[in-house]
Amino acid sequence: MAKASDWAAKVLTLLKGGNTDAAIAQIRVAPSVKDIQALQAALVLARLTGRWRDVDETIRQSVDALSAPRLHRSP
Repeated sequence: MAKASDWAAKVLTLLKGGNTDAAIAQIRVAPSVKDIQALQAALVLARLTGRWRDVDETIRQSVDALSAPRLHRSP
């Protein structure tokens, strides 16, 4: 069985600590959409949704980017 990722908890800790720049940097290089959705759920549970407008925008952009089909050139 795969180990559960604690990425969302670490990013939430950064946000609660006031280090939004580091949290945004982590969100931009998120491992998967599932991890970002876990972060969104954690923000809702902690009642922190909407507190940081730039964080919410970065989450939205990252979900869009990771959900979109990949464009690539053929070899």
